[in-house]
Amino acid sequence: MPVVSTKAILDRAFQERYGVAAFNVVNDLTMDAVLAAAEELRAPVIVQTSVKHLDITGVDVMYAMWVAMTKHVSVPVALHLDHCPDRALISECLATGWNSVLFDASKLSVEENTRQCVEVVEEARRYGAHVEGEIEGFKRTEEMTGDEAENVQSLETVVDFVRTTGVDVFAPAIGNAHGVYAGTPKLDAQRVTDIVEATGIPVALHGGTGMSAAQFSDLISRGCAKVNISTALKIAFMTSAEQYMQAHPAENDPSKLLPAQGAAVMDMAKHHIQLFGSAGRAWS
Repeated sequence: MPVVSTKAILDRAFQERYGVAAFNVVNDLTMDAVLAAAEELRAPVIVQTSVKHLDITGVDVMYAMWVAMTKHVSVPVALHLDHCPDRALISECLATGWNSVLFDASKLSVEENTRQCVEVVEEARRYGAHVEGEIEGFKRTEEMTGDEAENVQSLETVVDFVRTTGVDVFAPAIGNAHGVYAGTPKLDAQRVTDIVEATGIPVALHGGTGMSAAQFSDLISRGCAKVNISTALKIAFMTSAEQYMQAHPAENDPSKLLPAQGAAVMDMAKHHIQLFGSAGRAWS
């Protein structure tokens, strides 16, 4: 089984109301740790790649790592391109084998975003791939002013975007942001319910790091089938390195450090998989 379509993973989670963790990996070690966590807990998982890390690693190298690491995985997994405004990079990833992409045209007008997203969906379909869409950008947590949940497009605009483009999952702004929250964020959970009831498609929850267990549970029950985790992975990766070096100041062999980082990322991934209710949800 291992690699399946993103839609197959999310449709099942949406129907059964659990959340699938979508982890933004930064290198081979973190990709391996996320896949190992999913395998151990028998959970479906989405591995996400960011534009900046593809710039560092390269599309071909990242995909080669994915192919090699998923060869013997026995749980459903999918590869997703996160927050990409670059149509050329989207085309390259789709042609290479990515299972889905997030076309991030949130800085464009809704009309232009819609026009281009229609083209991205048509292109993705030729590869059997799927598309996540958004029409409202996400701030960094340090940029939040407290009124994020109010500055959104109307439900009518969202429904028109979803129906016109044919996106498979929609990422709404509900007061969420990327980064580390100063406190528990104030979220408009009702907006998730309204969008799900009006469109019938799964919702992607961005800015998941730092939300409370109660918020995750509530939002997943409303239809957030895809839950993005990026900052928590980076914190685990960096903090574990710092802790190891403080405990072993004379160590200069990376082969001693890397397992500690991998274990920390794997623990972080298992925590979120269990929190979202996807442990034991793998199918064959």
